[in-house]
Amino acid sequence: LVVIVALSLWLLSGFYVVQQSERGVILHFGKKAEPTGPGLHWRWPYPIERVEKVNVDQVSTLWIGRHSDRSSGGDNGYMLTEDENIIVVEFSVQYKVKDASDYLFNVRDPIATITQATESAAREVVGKSQLDFVMTDGQLEVAEKSRTLLQEILDRYRTGIQIVKVQMQKASPPDEVKAAFDDAVKARE
Repeated sequence: LVVIVALSLWLLSGFYVVQQSERGVILHFGKKAEPTGPGLHWRWPYPIERVEKVNVDQVSTLWIGRHSDRSSGGDNGYMLTEDENIIVVEFSVQYKVKDASDYLFNVRDPIATITQATESAAREVVGKSQLDFVMTDGQLEVAEKSRTLLQEILDRYRTGIQIVKVQMQKASPPDEVKAAFDDAVKARE
């Protein structure tokens, strides 16, 4: 009788709920088995199967550039333009999870991957643009091209991440040459 009660309780512990904003991924002996949608589900109880849940509706924001987390190892937004000028660019990147399975299992550190891919995409776009274009009229175009390229990179890596928006927050010359840059602008005017 004790064995039957223990076995019944063990089997009942296999029920789980996935919220509307989440997707679940069942792991069968630690190996990815199948994704599950919202609702009440049953799986084999631990240690046979377990469920990893990911919020797919939450939009998160990362800051890339001078005021971002300096521990990421980046160089704080310094980029070289096509006309060989150094510029400091700051971006905000909004993203959400589009595929829970890829998000959980294809990338070890999704935030570091997004940060490095954003820096790479932004460097490519800024590197193909003139300084005046990046600092004035072209900020929206640079942000949109960076978003498109960033999404292509993340899709190639199969990260399961969807980029919602990339926004250029600020583009300015480095502090070390700001005075010389201002003098050049005044002379041009």
